[in-house]
Amino acid sequence: MLSRLSFLQKPARPSEPTTRTIDVAGRSLKLTIRPDSRARRITLRIEPGGQALKLTVPKGLKEREIDDFLGRHQGWLMTKLARFPTSTAISEGRYIRIRGEAHRIVRTGKLRGVTEVSTIDGESVLLVGGAEDHLARRIRDYLKQEARKDLDILARRHAARIGRRVASISMKDTKSRWGSCSHDGNLSFSWRIVMAPVHVIDYLAAHEVAHLAEMNHSDRFWAICEDLCPQTDDAKRWLKRNGAMLHVLDFG
Repeated sequence: MLSRLSFLQKPARPSEPTTRTIDVAGRSLKLTIRPDSRARRITLRIEPGGQALKLTVPKGLKEREIDDFLGRHQGWLMTKLARFPTSTAISEGRYIRIRGEAHRIVRTGKLRGVTEVSTIDGESVLLVGGAEDHLARRIRDYLKQEARKDLDILARRHAARIGRRVASISMKDTKSRWGSCSHDGNLSFSWRIVMAPVHVIDYLAAHEVAHLAEMNHSDRFWAICEDLCPQTDDAKRWLKRNGAMLHVLDFG
């Protein structure tokens, strides 16, 4: 009887998600369909930046039912996606924000040389060397490097304040979340956050560090977060209003 009960209590293995591409008002969007045995209805979510969609469906749902659902929600998708600008390619002369400050992208014309911020005629610029077709990659690498530098300092400083230890810090380009914290102290962040204002970067570091003490979003968690970062509420509002814009730039 005990072995039978143990077998019955094992959670069902989740089905593998599938992907497809759908067209919405001329936009070609990646759609991820994730079957979930716990889902009782279909849930559609627009990923940050408006460049992809995620559909959570009850396990075993037929393709026809998924297609019918998407067809019925075309109008809703068109209305919601209209708020998102289309993806913007990186090119010389465009502006990119670094820690909230706009910098004009300037190619140095040199094949070698580090990517760095500077000032030309009183204007903040980002100087980038290398071939033109490597421009986006070089800027992406620079942003990842700067994000890691900022978040490593901030996260370890916050962790020391609450007597916790950060095991490791990694940079990712996630669309569904800005950061994550594992039970063994590994923190992960979206490097795109380095384009946000400084207090927003600090909030993200504080948020994930607070999870080292509270792996939830309880009142105690938010109390720790706000103690580490007094501008928590303002940073949350900024991300809600502007976070999607950080996903618009296409780094290839």
